[in-house]
Amino acid sequence: MHERLRRAIVAGRFRDGERLNERHLAEMLGVSTTPVKDAMRRLESEGLVRTEARRGVFVEFSARQALEMALGRAALESVMTHIAANRVTDTDIAEIGRLIEEMAHATQHSALEDLVTLNEAYHGAIHRISGCTYLERRLDGQRMYDHAQRIALLSEPSERGQGFEEHRAVFEALKAHEPALAEQRMRAHIVRSAKAHVRQVFGADAEGLDYDE
Repeated sequence: MHERLRRAIVAGRFRDGERLNERHLAEMLGVSTTPVKDAMRRLESEGLVRTEARRGVFVEFSARQALEMALGRAALESVMTHIAANRVTDTDIAEIGRLIEEMAHATQHSALEDLVTLNEAYHGAIHRISGCTYLERRLDGQRMYDHAQRIALLSEPSERGQGFEEHRAVFEALKAHEPALAEQRMRAHIVRSAKAHVRQVFGADAEGLDYDE
């Protein structure tokens, strides 16, 4: 229940500021109001809804918030990639190389679920190699957004191809032990993906935001 509602919000099916009626949601989803209430509490802890006394529960997910979350991720993960490029071993390179090969196959065959899983394994491997456990914990709070973003973006054929090429480019920089280049490529990949997702979900509402890197 929580995951379904979270994906719906991040995918833009509920708009920023929209009131969520627990009874109507329960009827629509064919459940009692208890799991809906539980889901609302979790969504509020994630910053995706807010509760106003005597008024109800409202969606809190705007184009600006989505972009800010992605820019925060880009800042943290690009630093981790820089550090990983200094620490990466031959064994690590072989591991990520296998992931790249599997991603190429999944991209070619439009295997969306496999791509999402491989995408997360790829980023997770870089996090592990970096050894930056503190920075990784800072990313934990928005993993739900990152996951939902990947599902939405990778459903687009053009995005699958471009995303794969960007992942391969980061891998080449890691393999060459070029930390500055790896950092720059990871940041550019995350920011570009974020812009694409914000436009995909919010359309005209995304116009006018500052997209400068």
